[in-house]
Amino acid sequence: MDNTLIAIIFLVALALFFDFLNGFHDAANSIATIVATRVLSPRYAVMWAAFFNFIAFAFFGLHVAGTIGKGIVDIAQVDSYVIFGTLMGACSWNIITWYFGIPSSSSHALVGGLIGSALVKAGPTALVMKGIIKTLIFIVVSPVVGMLLGLIFGVIVYNLASRSTPSKVDHLFRKGQLISAAAYSLGHGGNDAQKTMGIIAGLLFSAGYLGTEFHVPLWIVLSCHGTIALGTMSGGWRIVKTMGNKLSKLRPVDGFCAELGASVVLFGASAIGVPISTTHTITGAIVGVGSLKGVR
Repeated sequence: MDNTLIAIIFLVALALFFDFLNGFHDAANSIATIVATRVLSPRYAVMWAAFFNFIAFAFFGLHVAGTIGKGIVDIAQVDSYVIFGTLMGACSWNIITWYFGIPSSSSHALVGGLIGSALVKAGPTALVMKGIIKTLIFIVVSPVVGMLLGLIFGVIVYNLASRSTPSKVDHLFRKGQLISAAAYSLGHGGNDAQKTMGIIAGLLFSAGYLGTEFHVPLWIVLSCHGTIALGTMSGGWRIVKTMGNKLSKLRPVDGFCAELGASVVLFGASAIGVPISTTHTITGAIVGVGSLKGVR
């Protein structure tokens, strides 16, 4: 076995480790609202989220993987050193923010690491500015849209339920939140797992293992979805309290509206191939719903 193949195997394993950390670190995003509203216990919430993280491959295309693999930096400049720098930077940041309980973005860490590594190797000419600008715009816009959608869904739902008692509303949306949490976990798996797919596929393509056309083989798709689901199962409990309780005291109806708003953003971003922050999107949606407490 030559040194190049050994390096490729190591980097694929490192990419999957990042994917695991992504699920582990962002498990709180998937389950925070449903745990905060006490619809599910943390144990059952992570199993619920992990299942929908995994089956997301059946619902989404691979547009985000394509953006990460060849739409942020010039694929011709991608090599083992660029991928190593990208993954080490992103993994280190995820571990640091997990340790301190900071709800940061794995997506920002990965995209930033990729851009930084490519700059070190080849300078500004390595960057695909169109893809970077598009990604940066959506990174900024996605939490704002999440906040607005959370607010809008909250207004609609509270107006529709205005004649019902709070206990009846909570009973109804305890069931509804199972659906909204599933939708959010689908969106999380569909957007975040694809980022790792793009890294692995870009590495293999640059090393000549994918032929002459960039694509994402099925084994990469299944490996990434399985690994992020495993990471979600392992949990990231330090961040749950911050995400669910400190940001806003939620009822089931609030959790439903927040998850629904965030899901719409994630589904839309995945459809057009934009890697966004699932952390900041759900945070924005929670803030949007929570802002209604001052006017109700």
